[in-house]
Amino acid sequence: MSEKIQKHKKMLILGTEIIPGKGYELNLDVARLHTRTPILVPVFVERSKVDGPTVLLMAGLHGDEINGIEIIRRLIRKGFNKPNIGTIICLPVFNIFGFLNLTRELPDGRDLNRSFPGSESGSLASQFAYHFMKEITPHVDYVIDFHTGSSQKNNISQIRCVFRDAESIELAKIFNPPFILNSSYIPKTIRESLSKKGKKMLLFEGGKANSIEESIVEEGINGVKRFIQHLGMRTFKIDISKDREPIFLSESKWMRAPNSGMFQATIKNGSNVSKGEIIGVVTDPYGHFERKIKATSDGYIICSNESPVVYKGDAIFHIAKEKS
Repeated sequence: MSEKIQKHKKMLILGTEIIPGKGYELNLDVARLHTRTPILVPVFVERSKVDGPTVLLMAGLHGDEINGIEIIRRLIRKGFNKPNIGTIICLPVFNIFGFLNLTRELPDGRDLNRSFPGSESGSLASQFAYHFMKEITPHVDYVIDFHTGSSQKNNISQIRCVFRDAESIELAKIFNPPFILNSSYIPKTIRESLSKKGKKMLLFEGGKANSIEESIVEEGINGVKRFIQHLGMRTFKIDISKDREPIFLSESKWMRAPNSGMFQATIKNGSNVSKGEIIGVVTDPYGHFERKIKATSDGYIICSNESPVVYKGDAIFHIAKEKS
């Protein structure tokens, strides 16, 4: 083997030099409790002996979105995060404060995913974002960020990316979720900030908050395996071949409750519906009032509100149109 092949690029993460062929459990030390107890965010790094791409798998940006945390936990537990080529970084719980309290936000009430690229002297959320962008972002090439629906809104498994980015589309197809949704960059989100740094990122949505759903977890794990294998980082013995073709969705819109009352969906999440089709009902508790809810457009239901009680104007169905 030539000297050129033996030479490895230096990788320094959170003050630790990452040696080829070694695994590390590091900590992102950003904040402390009122007792001055440090709150550490564990970061797992597995670097192979052969240089290659660096993939970041992250979850818990919102502290109550547990499915993604479970996906990464299982990947680590089963050793699937150990590549033969390149480096895999796992960040299972980014918003550790939110996870401790099972809430979406940080203690300052801010949404971490609206606080990027952050500031060293800003709010708590802004500081989290800043240290992530400084310490983690420079080392990664690809990112998969795992999310769920908020509150009791249940997302069907989907990848969100920008359709005008050909490489992101190809990577989304490799992940092979049931649906791939065109989703523009939102200012101050992690996705926008990473895009500006030239990083390729897929956003996975699946399930609902404060829940572990086996079907969602399996979708996420299998998608990561396909992704890693596609990049040539390692192969898997189990069958992870594609069993379907993803449906591409070009645009989406929320339907809102026409009345306050008790709500029941009468259509399965992920279903293809036609405009005017009855997909739910809102009633009162006393048997005096019942209103059928009809789809306002053709498309696929990619999120359904599972709350049994709604107020007029609450988001109840997210309907997306198939790309022509």
